[in-house]
Amino acid sequence: MASRIRAHSKTGLSGAPTLEDNLSRHRAAVRARMLRSGHARPGPDSVTWKVNREAIVVAGWGRAILLQLAHPAIAAGVHDHSAFRGSLAASVRRLRATVGAMLALTFGETEEMITAAARINAIHDRVRGRASEGAGEAYSAHDPGPQRWVHATLLESVPLAYELLVGPLTDRERDRYCLEAAHVEPLLGMPAGWLPRDSAQLDAYMREMLAGERLVVTETSRALAQALLYPPQWYVAWPAFRAMQLLTIGSLPPSIRQAYGFDWRPGDARALARWTSLLRTSRRLVPPFAREWPMARRRLSCDNIKEVKVGR
Repeated sequence: MASRIRAHSKTGLSGAPTLEDNLSRHRAAVRARMLRSGHARPGPDSVTWKVNREAIVVAGWGRAILLQLAHPAIAAGVHDHSAFRGSLAASVRRLRATVGAMLALTFGETEEMITAAARINAIHDRVRGRASEGAGEAYSAHDPGPQRWVHATLLESVPLAYELLVGPLTDRERDRYCLEAAHVEPLLGMPAGWLPRDSAQLDAYMREMLAGERLVVTETSRALAQALLYPPQWYVAWPAFRAMQLLTIGSLPPSIRQAYGFDWRPGDARALARWTSLLRTSRRLVPPFAREWPMARRRLSCDNIKEVKVGR
């Protein structure tokens, strides 16, 4: 009887693969792709660690998400397969889960990174369908086209938030950030060489997408944007949401902002400048342990200890 229970835990009562089976399969696939790719993972001296360890850079995610939702296939996938619209508590839980995945991919130990990527890929297995708006095309979260757009929006928006709220980045650092971020290609099963390797490639791709016909802000896009920026009872956390609303709407490309129907007046620009100054000043007054992600600080501490031991 015990052996039968163990068998069911592996295959499920119906004989179908379980969630753990799928996760194990994706772990193995991620590990194999990593070995074949030869990608070097960003470490403590990387621009990725410098930028992503700052908790405040999540302020750039709102801009990235609205750019992503301007792609009809992505908007349809989010609408059909995600509990994107819900209570304020649900929004916080969703943010925590997303931050957790980002931290594991960036700062986690190798197995933590592999597991995080496997979970993302397992979720993507279920995200498929047909968009009812835009071109009405079939979509899949494993499609490398939308994957590149999602990646590019973050690649542009996160450093933008860093420069607004933390400090400047050199041209070389922006190029390195792009190059280092390409290590997600094998993690998410994208073709080799698919992602921008420097800021010039990123800028060219963004211009091409913004000028082309792939991006269409649909009614679904607008509804999801409203749910992101103005969830039920958002005013309970007014300072955080007001800053995010201004930063997100104000930093969007004008054509995308207009397509969403957002007004942007001179008074809004002045309010954004005030909030940006306040956040930048506040960050400088906060000690590193309070402004950096705990996982990043743990990894930095561990690497420093290893260096000291090697030095001996």
